[in-house]
Amino acid sequence: MLMSKLVGERTKTIPSEAVIKSHIMLLKAGFIKLVTNGVWTLSMPAKRIAENIQRIIREEMDSIGGQECLFPVVMPRDLWEESGRFNSIGDEMVRFKDRNDRDLVLGMTHEEAAVHFVRDSVKSYQQLPFMIYQIQTKFRDEARSRGGLIRVREFTMKDGYSFHETQDDLADYYEKVYEAYFRIFSRIGLKNFIAVKSDTGMMGGSIAHEYMLLTDVGEDTLIICPNCDYKANMEVAECKPRINEIEDSLQLEEVFTGSAKEIKEVSSFLGEISEKKIIKAVCYNIKGDSDKTVLCFIRGDLEINEAKLKKVLKAEIVPANLSGTSIVPGNIGPVKLEESSKLIMIYDKSLMNCRNMVCGANKEGYHLINVCLDRDFYVPEFHDISKVNDQDFCPKCGARLKINNGIEIGNIFQLGTKYTKSMEMKVLNRDGKEINPIMGCYGIGIGRAISAIAEEYADDKGLNWPISVAPWKVYICALRIDNQNILLKANDLYDKLSKAGVETIFDDREASPGFKFADCDLMGIPIRLVISPRSLEKNVVELQKRDGSLKEEVPYEKCVERIIQLCRE
Repeated sequence: MLMSKLVGERTKTIPSEAVIKSHIMLLKAGFIKLVTNGVWTLSMPAKRIAENIQRIIREEMDSIGGQECLFPVVMPRDLWEESGRFNSIGDEMVRFKDRNDRDLVLGMTHEEAAVHFVRDSVKSYQQLPFMIYQIQTKFRDEARSRGGLIRVREFTMKDGYSFHETQDDLADYYEKVYEAYFRIFSRIGLKNFIAVKSDTGMMGGSIAHEYMLLTDVGEDTLIICPNCDYKANMEVAECKPRINEIEDSLQLEEVFTGSAKEIKEVSSFLGEISEKKIIKAVCYNIKGDSDKTVLCFIRGDLEINEAKLKKVLKAEIVPANLSGTSIVPGNIGPVKLEESSKLIMIYDKSLMNCRNMVCGANKEGYHLINVCLDRDFYVPEFHDISKVNDQDFCPKCGARLKINNGIEIGNIFQLGTKYTKSMEMKVLNRDGKEINPIMGCYGIGIGRAISAIAEEYADDKGLNWPISVAPWKVYICALRIDNQNILLKANDLYDKLSKAGVETIFDDREASPGFKFADCDLMGIPIRLVISPRSLEKNVVELQKRDGSLKEEVPYEKCVERIIQLCRE
């Protein structure tokens, strides 16, 4: 590639919404251009990086028996009604009609398409297990696009789907994919990444893991034990049971608290009582059913984990609208409050064995003190609906937990029979009985992988691509291009490297050395070769690695050989 012909403008003007390193540098280098909110054009260098990532993914998926196919972007409503997701997924899925008034959807994931593809041809356990995968464009009408390619609406993704006779067989294959993902992310150059337990979300299933790049700019919150291998996304993280102090029960009292309603206000009003001694009430409505209120009780120093709560309720939730109810916001408590068809009461495990607590009196301006479980209110069942924090302890080894931020770079799910059962895919097992195959699902976002690499490697000068994914391995920087001897040598070196299969970009522009060096650093090409009047006097080429780990002079005749050696290393 000749630099003078490369389409894509390098720029110093960056929009204010670009605040993270990868977003800024990809824009500066001219690798991406915004079309509309969450939709990007990739220029040639970014496209080449994407292709290199895809090649590595294909090699690893094929190595564990994956069969690449290609599902459609557009699917009929009927397919998604079979799985039950046409109505359960919200506005993030784009629905539209064709000219014949038939309902269609834009694919945001392809479980339905995968089951549809194989259910008529796979009839026996002897055809199991297998995994099919694709690398395809998808669209999700994301409400809050951000971070360049990190959170978008249109994206390219590798998604794979495996089918199994038994849960044990799925578990075995799941482990193979688990390890293959580590190889993929290592091969594309990432170093600071981990796998954590995660929520299955709208995908369904029972077990899921996310692969996370650890970075302060990540929007996912991760709970990590520094002492053992426990790691989990905040959505599913657990901790060692929180123990409430054993106390003698004191006399229940109603006290005036006036306008004090928030936990901190009540704590201050009552003489700086510990937030751990207050019962917090948090209200929600079931989505689509505003008449039904969900009332959650939790210890005052903790927060509700809405992902866990939705698992308990098996329903989506929205902030509560309490108008028209008898509930008194800011003064809600469990004493003499009864569950009904319109009121669901959920208690967090942090309230187990609680004594002498403070809670709302269900009366404007009043709270109760010295509230005791079992004496003043009864809890039929406790649930884990709280967020873990850095004051909690590991459920495995008991060490103090730490909180990190991360960017999700991949995910894997054990889906179970959610889709094969609802879509009536059946096979005969080895006993001759009809069963629904058990599925696994495995995804990697290509654009997000590009951003993750950029986030980990970029510096103040620009991008810095690992050689395994770089758009070009070598950048030939010819100084004084008006010198015919330099032009001749640069062209000769460019031709020899290209014929040797080394992807090379030749900066053939008439520009200053500083200008060319800056563009090379900004674009992140791993190896820079400088041909100048000074170097040709010595019959050498100046070779430098982008990461600063190597700088040397190489005899011109041995330059191609040296480059090939570096690429192999």
